[in-house]
Amino acid sequence: MRTSIATVSLSGSLTEKLTAASRAGFDGVEIFENDLLASPLTPEEIRARCADLGLTIDLYQPMRDIEAVPSDEFDRNLRRAEHKFRLMRRLGADTVLVCSSVSPLAVDDDELAARQLRRLAELAQDFGIRVAYEALAWGRHVSTYDHAWSIVEQAGHPALGTCLDSFHILARGSDPKGIEDIPGEKIFFLQLADAPLMAMDVLQWSRHYRCFPGQGGFDIAGLVGHVIRAGYQGPLSLEVFNDVFRQAEAGPTAVDAQRSLLVLQEAAGLAEPPAPVVPSGIAFAELVTPDAEPVSAILEALGFTRTARHRGKPVDLWQQGEARVLLNTGPAARRDGTSLAAIGLESPDPAGAARRAEALLAPVLPRRRAPEDAPLDAVAAPDGTELFFCATDSSELPHWTSDFEPAEHQPPTHHGARRTGHKPSPDGGVHHIDHLALTQPWHQFDEAALFHRSVLGFGAQESVDVADPYGLLRSRAVTSADGSVRIALGVGPAPTADEGGRAQHIALATDDVVTAARRFRAAGGRLLPMPPNYYDDLAARYEFTDDELETYRELGILYDRDADGEFRHCYTETVDRVFFELVQRDGGYRGYGAPNAPVRLAAQHARRPVG
Repeated sequence: MRTSIATVSLSGSLTEKLTAASRAGFDGVEIFENDLLASPLTPEEIRARCADLGLTIDLYQPMRDIEAVPSDEFDRNLRRAEHKFRLMRRLGADTVLVCSSVSPLAVDDDELAARQLRRLAELAQDFGIRVAYEALAWGRHVSTYDHAWSIVEQAGHPALGTCLDSFHILARGSDPKGIEDIPGEKIFFLQLADAPLMAMDVLQWSRHYRCFPGQGGFDIAGLVGHVIRAGYQGPLSLEVFNDVFRQAEAGPTAVDAQRSLLVLQEAAGLAEPPAPVVPSGIAFAELVTPDAEPVSAILEALGFTRTARHRGKPVDLWQQGEARVLLNTGPAARRDGTSLAAIGLESPDPAGAARRAEALLAPVLPRRRAPEDAPLDAVAAPDGTELFFCATDSSELPHWTSDFEPAEHQPPTHHGARRTGHKPSPDGGVHHIDHLALTQPWHQFDEAALFHRSVLGFGAQESVDVADPYGLLRSRAVTSADGSVRIALGVGPAPTADEGGRAQHIALATDDVVTAARRFRAAGGRLLPMPPNYYDDLAARYEFTDDELETYRELGILYDRDADGEFRHCYTETVDRVFFELVQRDGGYRGYGAPNAPVRLAAQHARRPVG
């Protein structure tokens, strides 16, 4: 289907918004009146600009407080409307959005509302314009879509139809099934917005917290299905009021918006992009660093071995069990310190994963490689992290480890094999990467969740808020169904501008976190100490033996449990913006120790270098 976006959904000048919408692949736009009023371009110049960009102007909006008012007020409204219709002719727009009235002058009289809307439609028809009447969820007397449709039906004019808005319908809890009773030709326009489920005033909810389909809690695909079955032929259009989007760069926001519509059409059965190829494991995590020594020391203390080095790049492979960390000291190394730059995802079909990514506007990144290097496609996540699609054990493709040669004086890797052939780790050893935690730029948190769900086929857990010494940290985990890949996405404040809220970490799985922590410390590693008050509270919440609790206190081990199992974990000190976590999952525990996050964050802030 054709796609459209309201200019109010993007930041910047009208020209910047139009350019961003065109580059993201939208077919049309809704011109929000404030954007036109603030533009130095004439309506004719805006029309020409849209034509040059390949955009149609699908809607002009909004016209407010028109109907069910005293006759003298309605006469003034008609004069106002005639001026707008003349402007729309210059602009090249043929449909205007009229919102249900919130005016204190409006009366609860459907017959009067229908009569006045019919007169408005008669005037609009003289200018070749259609009127799309929409029920605002906070309308003074008309606040539901079925009520708005009954007034349109009563008015009975061909130039008068209804506009359906998913937010106004779903925020009030209305049943969208009744949409199928509206003739498709009388649904003049469809506006879409998702939103997180919140208990708050609907007007404030609408004005500040809307988001793109798939980023909130509404069943947008179900609503679209009802609209299509009614016979709607128009575009799928996004109208999203969001404080974050209003401040973020228009280009990436428009791409995120278009991706949301592609995924929505897939969910609604309107399109069939390449099927998702869900990663089956974490092949590696790649750290870039200007100084390998601090990270190497931590890896050695954790029990990792530098097993191989890339044939043509300054990249070392460190390994323990099935946990692999690449340490890159090449030109890609960040000037501002160590960071988690790339993730290798094991894929049963790397080519299929790349096709899916490209279809959802995540193009494969250009990559310089030698002829003998394994072909690895990579895409960029919204935060810039590179995601490589690596052949799994069962694939016939060259394995990425074939690019590496055994490090001198180190045990060789098994090149050409799908796994390294390492024996199971002894007690306390690391056997795989449990999860990766990536802190997102503040304006890309929802975008990141949608990206990982849609492009990679992950499921998403509910978003949680965690207390940070400097505010609140939002976190949302995305995972494969079997838990073989877990990525925790977070966003939150940073106490200093240079930190930028970009802490990242690699969580390493072990069957015995106490032994692993002791070995790490005995090898010279430094664990993050936790405040004594935490353990006093832990003793009050759970029953431990004295020795067990004292061990946790000594090593800085944190504890959590749920209905399915237990979780024990501890942290290394941070190098620049990266740290490691040792985790022990027992039973079916699926979380990440969220109740302990405020304590960990406070402990890390307390250890942050000053000056």
